[in-house]
Amino acid sequence: MPLQPSCFTPFTQAIDAYALPQRFTFPFYYEPHPLCVIAANELQQHLETQNNWQHNFGLTGELTGAIGKMFGVLLVQNPQGEVGYLSAFSGKLAEQNHWPHFVPPVFDMLAKDNFFHAENLQINQLNAQLFALENHPDIPRLSTNLNVEQAQAATKLAVHRQLMIDSRQSRKAQRNQLAVQLAIKPTDETLRENAVIEAKLNQESINEKNQLRDIKHYWDERINAISQELSLLTDDRDALRLQRKQLSAALQQKLFEQYRFLNIQGVEKSLYSIFKGTVELTPPAGSGECAAPKLLHYAFKHNLKPLAIAEFWWGAPPKSEIRQHKQFYPACRRKCHPILGHMLEGLSVDDNPLLANPALGKTLAIVYQDDVMAIVNKPTEFLSVPGKDITESVYSRMQQTFPNATGPLIVHRLDMSTSGLMVIALTKDAHKQLQKQFIQRTVTKRYVALLAGIPAVMASKQPNGEISLPLRGDLDDRPRQLVCHEFGKAAQTYWQVSQIDESANQTRVYLSPKTGRTHQLRVHCAHLEGLNTPILGDDLYGTRANRLHLHADLLILQHPVTGESMHFQVDAEF
Repeated sequence: MPLQPSCFTPFTQAIDAYALPQRFTFPFYYEPHPLCVIAANELQQHLETQNNWQHNFGLTGELTGAIGKMFGVLLVQNPQGEVGYLSAFSGKLAEQNHWPHFVPPVFDMLAKDNFFHAENLQINQLNAQLFALENHPDIPRLSTNLNVEQAQAATKLAVHRQLMIDSRQSRKAQRNQLAVQLAIKPTDETLRENAVIEAKLNQESINEKNQLRDIKHYWDERINAISQELSLLTDDRDALRLQRKQLSAALQQKLFEQYRFLNIQGVEKSLYSIFKGTVELTPPAGSGECAAPKLLHYAFKHNLKPLAIAEFWWGAPPKSEIRQHKQFYPACRRKCHPILGHMLEGLSVDDNPLLANPALGKTLAIVYQDDVMAIVNKPTEFLSVPGKDITESVYSRMQQTFPNATGPLIVHRLDMSTSGLMVIALTKDAHKQLQKQFIQRTVTKRYVALLAGIPAVMASKQPNGEISLPLRGDLDDRPRQLVCHEFGKAAQTYWQVSQIDESANQTRVYLSPKTGRTHQLRVHCAHLEGLNTPILGDDLYGTRANRLHLHADLLILQHPVTGESMHFQVDAEF
């Protein structure tokens, strides 16, 4: 019998009762196959009991320096028909790329015999030289002196130029006076006197111009002396920066060519060629180091047939992202989507569920309507506006319902998975007035949510509170959002406990957003610094269920024409 690949892991329990998947997992949105769940459980048991390496995942309460990891399992079948699985981790683990039980990286940058160490050492040496130059004490001193001298020169020149302007006006006035005197008394004596005064005025002008020249020369000499001294330091620094940039770009290009990925057809492509046809052109940092590409490459290289894949988070969550221990997650889009697009060619893959129209057959109930506005109760899994691949939405339905209106115009949006009240303007004037209310935050919006647990702050009987966590888009994994205190937009949410169900381990809360950021309520509930408890059914930040249990149940605004306060409420179906 041929030797099994070293990373092929047989199941420790009988799996005969489970049917093998008919098609490979669509990696960007999936429910893990039962056999992948069993494989993940076995891998997690290995993680809990292994003693080959030490890595602080933050599971013992020590969060300083904790680094959680994404792990992956790939269900595979060998040529003999035996089913097992492969295991992988993203990036490095305990500062190493190779550990028993896990597939190796596609390219090992840490290997001592490859080019990376020598060329990276050269770049690190340049970094050390740059650090010394950039922190040279004379650079800030000379830069400050240069700024002071330039400011003083500008002041002196400005003062003298103003003096020249004033003197020019004075000479002009004197010349006008001489012209009047000459007109009154056009004698030879007057002409001689005027000529003397004119010569004196001309000489004054020449003297002032010469003084301006001398002032400029004086300050130019002082400024040039400092600039030359400063340039001796900054020119070396800039040359080193350019050299480092060129070496880094060359090394990066070599790395891109070394990362070469197979697919089931035996076609191999480098990172560079894979990303060459994308919008980004250049692979983002860390491309090819995620678990999914490593697993598939190993399978193709060792003639193992991929059947299904699943990835899970192990450890404490990062500061910005929402990751839950042992929770399954899809592959990231920015780094993995182009790579997996190549690697999955030739495989029979599940349909992309994100392309299915979830609004098909659903009713969009109109709660209120008049000549200028309408209030609708949007179902869950129903777009507010047309998407890239799905056009059916609240907007398109309103167009069908009000074909003769100058609208309909969307005033605000709800996430596709969120149900509840939306206001629709039927005229441009109503849209302008209603939108103004939302911009000025005079509209009262309230949501009801069912949390998949009991937050610690609520378990301690605190009845309400506020969450303030700035948000921005996750550039590596849209449409997910991140908490980012440096670049995020301010986001505030008020919460109030409605009911705690200890037997079901669920909490019903009211959420009132002060701002309207994308996924604000979902992130504020799920994030460690928020309520640390995701909304039930949140497929992005928690665990999928029959639906996202988030509903916009209350909307209070002023009528765009009459100014009357209007109050709308629709209870959630959950």
